[in-house]
Amino acid sequence: MTLVLALLLDAAMGEPRWLWARLPHPAVLMGRAVGWCDTRFNTGQARRARGVAVIAALCAGAAAAGAVLAAAGPVAEVLVAAILLAQRSLVDHVGAVARGLRHGVAQGRAAVAMIVSRDTAGMDRDAVARAAIESAAENLSDGVIAPAFWFAVAGLPGLLVYKVVNTADSMIGYRTPRHARFGWAAARLDDMLNLIPARLTAVQIALAHGGWRDWRAIVADAGRHRSPNAGWPEAAMARALGVALAGPRSYGGATRPYPWVNADGRKPLMARDVEDAAAALWRAWGAALVLALLIALF
Repeated sequence: MTLVLALLLDAAMGEPRWLWARLPHPAVLMGRAVGWCDTRFNTGQARRARGVAVIAALCAGAAAAGAVLAAAGPVAEVLVAAILLAQRSLVDHVGAVARGLRHGVAQGRAAVAMIVSRDTAGMDRDAVARAAIESAAENLSDGVIAPAFWFAVAGLPGLLVYKVVNTADSMIGYRTPRHARFGWAAARLDDMLNLIPARLTAVQIALAHGGWRDWRAIVADAGRHRSPNAGWPEAAMARALGVALAGPRSYGGATRPYPWVNADGRKPLMARDVEDAAAALWRAWGAALVLALLIALF
């Protein structure tokens, strides 16, 4: 029942600005720790081994912190879990893109730049909407379903370990000259920890939209995606909304010819499609809440 209460509290409260204007968010603290490790240890020889040691130390610290917080009792568990879930904030950010697009492409670009890492300066309306929908699908998995899954499996220690690994992957898990070796462990461990949650997210999106008839197509599209995990929620979201996602996009000024997800789906997109994605997030969250209730009851 702790997970159910955490899901409900996060959905109701989101990220209170008054609180995080005064205190550093736990995710910010994790980011600072990863950044310090990157500066301190990503030098010299044996960078892959150094990266493995760093991610092991971060995981050990996160697990220990989770155990201490869990010992404070169920109220603390609910509060910490709710803080580390991101349903309400995700819906708010996606909704901001839709509102921005309704006022013009420039405002849509500014809003979507807050939630994606790709180049946004040259995006047209379709690209802004597509980026927002893809981010909605991926972050539903990374920010809601995966944390909830690992909390259900291993309590607060499992949740904090997942969050620190996911944070590390987002900061150093890139195939760049600086991070290809040092960030290797973070990227591979993040892939492993998201293996089940990503597929569970796809199931929940499909269930919430009556999409079982499209399941084989979702599986096929997920296999074509550049990511072993992100393709699952994206493929399910694309089929739920009837749109084409992924496809070519620009990173660092270079266009990358990624394949389409649901290539036969509608490619001209608009603010309404982003609003539909935000609604889909709530429907999938509802499916997750029902599953958490069933687990708590049985």
